[in-house]
Amino acid sequence: MNAIKLKFVVPSEVAEQQRRLWRAAVKWPMYAVAVMPALVAAGWLLGPGRSAWRLQPQQLALFLLAAVLLLAWENVCNDYFDAQTGVDVHKPHSLIQLTGAPRLVLMAAQLCCVLGLLLMVQVAMASSWWLLPLVLASCCCGYLYQGPPFRLGYQGLGEPLCWLAFGPLATAAALVGLGAPALGPEGGGPLDLSLASQLGCGPALATTLVLFCSHFHQVEDDLAHGKRSPVQKLGTARAAALVPWLVAVALLAEVMPVAWGAWPPTVLLALASLPVALPLIRLLGRHHHQPERISHSKFLALRFQMANGVLFAGGLALGAFTLSS
Repeated sequence: MNAIKLKFVVPSEVAEQQRRLWRAAVKWPMYAVAVMPALVAAGWLLGPGRSAWRLQPQQLALFLLAAVLLLAWENVCNDYFDAQTGVDVHKPHSLIQLTGAPRLVLMAAQLCCVLGLLLMVQVAMASSWWLLPLVLASCCCGYLYQGPPFRLGYQGLGEPLCWLAFGPLATAAALVGLGAPALGPEGGGPLDLSLASQLGCGPALATTLVLFCSHFHQVEDDLAHGKRSPVQKLGTARAAALVPWLVAVALLAEVMPVAWGAWPPTVLLALASLPVALPLIRLLGRHHHQPERISHSKFLALRFQMANGVLFAGGLALGAFTLSS
């Protein structure tokens, strides 16, 4: 009787375990980081004083789809490159371990890249060709992070590259693609990289926090395979103590421009994302040295990133209504 019961139960448990591993491998919540530059750009374009710069919904849809495909290229490539170095040896949800077909995984990543760039070309055709160098520069940051022979992420430079890619570069690309005047003197508008840096600074810091928190539970594996992440360099205690400061700087970068009138007062809505960061701060503060208890910390950071970005973008857009009233 027990043997018969096991025959039916065990396969279902294995199937459920496989589904969990595939969900962890796909990491669909992580694609929130891809859409945030476009949402911030859309919020700014809908804000006060920019009625002449019409947000184009079809451009937004195409840009979002292209951004998701390009991030999929980066994520899948990272699995492939990490498998080459062996750093993912204890990561059962690696796509390479799940499929056992590294070439197929790399081909899928390349297909995502081609499709994403083709969609960006379509967006550029309806807006400005300035979009393409900005997108390509952002993609280069993604490749430099893990791709050979650079692998700058192994030298602790992944976080600066992440901020640059999802901050000034992606935000500027989204602004141009969604309807703002093109960069350069022929664009006829005030848009430049300094504006994109100012807009993207806080949300990009929140995105960088997700990457920073992904290192806490794998310090030993990183060290064994020559990966010197910032958490490994600082030690988990000092790295955990840095997290509240990163949250604070991200929020200050978003709300301080309200003081000199650069953003409408409604942008203070971004401060409402602070409570979302508190569980992450508490978890790492208490258990930073226990990998099994903090393996989900990057997803707590992702919740803050999503809440913060949406509230910031919403605050920018809502400023138009307060001004008109």
